[in-house]
Amino acid sequence: MDKTLKMSLLFDFYGPLLTKRQQDIFEMYFHEDLSLGEISDQLTISRQAVYDMLKRSTQTLDGFESKLGLVARHQQRQTGLEEITAQLNALSADLEAAGRPDLTQQAEDLTAKVQQLFSDS
Repeated sequence: MDKTLKMSLLFDFYGPLLTKRQQDIFEMYFHEDLSLGEISDQLTISRQAVYDMLKRSTQTLDGFESKLGLVARHQQRQTGLEEITAQLNALSADLEAAGRPDLTQQAEDLTAKVQQLFSDS
């Protein structure tokens, strides 16, 4: 997985656990795509301080994920949802082709319920 995408996912899940300063620097670097120099100029701190803060922040986020595994579980659920939805769509198409509109509607209702369950979590 691309490092920026991975860090964004980790930040989405664990960002509130970082200090406000860590959050600000993280967002400037990963979300606003500012360089270390640009961040250091804006915050009037050294580039090394920015680098150290980013390093600590990413290590902290990685540590949370290694202990809690929320991002990995989320990705597993998303993959499972995609597989279930694809299978239900195929079943719905097969039932429609077989002339079973009653069962087709049930398969479509199940698809909607599964998606609703996963969108709430």
